[in-house]
Amino acid sequence: MGWPDQKVSNRWVTLTFVPGLGGRLMQVEFNGHPYLFVNPRFRGKYISPTEAKGDWINYGGDKIWPMPEGSQDENHWVIQSTAIDDLPYRFEVLSQGKECVVRLTGQPDNITGLRIIRTVSLGAATPEIKFHAVMENATAHPITWSIQSVSQYDLEDPSKPGDYNHDLWAITPRNPASSFPDGYHVRYGLAEDPAFSVSDDLFLLHWTHFGNEVWLDTTAGWLAVVDKASHYGMVESFEVTQGGNYPGKTTVIFYKNGPSVHFDANGTATIAAVSQATTPFYMEAEINSPIVTLRPGESHALDTVWHPMAIMAKPQEMHSSGVVVDRLNATHEGKGVHLHGGFSVFVPGTLVALFFNEHGLEVARQEIERVDPIKPVVLDATVPMTQDAARVNLMMIGAAGEDEGILAKGMIEPAKIP
Repeated sequence: MGWPDQKVSNRWVTLTFVPGLGGRLMQVEFNGHPYLFVNPRFRGKYISPTEAKGDWINYGGDKIWPMPEGSQDENHWVIQSTAIDDLPYRFEVLSQGKECVVRLTGQPDNITGLRIIRTVSLGAATPEIKFHAVMENATAHPITWSIQSVSQYDLEDPSKPGDYNHDLWAITPRNPASSFPDGYHVRYGLAEDPAFSVSDDLFLLHWTHFGNEVWLDTTAGWLAVVDKASHYGMVESFEVTQGGNYPGKTTVIFYKNGPSVHFDANGTATIAAVSQATTPFYMEAEINSPIVTLRPGESHALDTVWHPMAIMAKPQEMHSSGVVVDRLNATHEGKGVHLHGGFSVFVPGTLVALFFNEHGLEVARQEIERVDPIKPVVLDATVPMTQDAARVNLMMIGAAGEDEGILAKGMIEPAKIP
């Protein structure tokens, strides 16, 4: 696209970095499917903070920002062209081979006092992408900030240029003890936006081209972006600090780019006409760290992991080895048990059924099938088992024989009588 770039790849994933644009990860491709928004308005261009004159230049991609945002005092960041977002970062390869690790080091920012350093890792054996983002106090006095991961997902419909993707979903678990009455807070835009809903303790965003920003205080440590049209998705996982001082009590933010309501001097509301050029189709998934005070030279990190995968529907549960889209159902069938469910796995390996008796002792195990993140798992199989089995766990065994964790659990129900 005209920018000097650096690529990191394995057989599943290609990561494209543009270090000159604020150290951006400009694109992530999984099995040939691109996830991130790249703004066609600025393709191949570079506009320095001096040239931007305080404006924000939205190149797209994925980057790191400080929080909270605002203009009320020096502890809030005005979104604009700064060293954090626009000056070149130094790109270094720390290791290659079994694991490729790269580091992007930013320049000190004279507005926030921060330097951003980001390390990104991609192993040879899985498509998982690991991020270690550090904000460092580059001043001689204490400063107070949160660090935020900002990922812009492309929402243009690839089959209909000029239209948006009508089957794109964002999901995160609702906090059952949420500080917000509905489990979420619409900070910008229409509170009654039909794009937002809650079902089975999951917050659901069905993307529409209307400007909105919703804040959530989820404590589950994951969010998902699912394109039901292409059957590709991304899970972003992270750690939540119990009792942490999060910006606005918020751990996750979804921002929908689009037209919005404006009021003139007389209080008359209008929605201005927009075009894809001026208001392109994208959504931001944002993850916050707690707000911390850093003394000179001190730093604070935010660790996240991305799990690109093929997926058929919205996830219901997330586990260390994958997500559940159709919960496991196990039923006695003759001398065996019928297993049914839908899943997407994070790593390649073998799906194994572990059978337990009513006392919790393992009585049998059965290999089910080989699985890979590029293909959704549609489980519909009958496997042999011992008569005293009362429940079953589906476990992922990695390609090298390592235990990747439980994917699903279920009680074994009696056979259904016709």
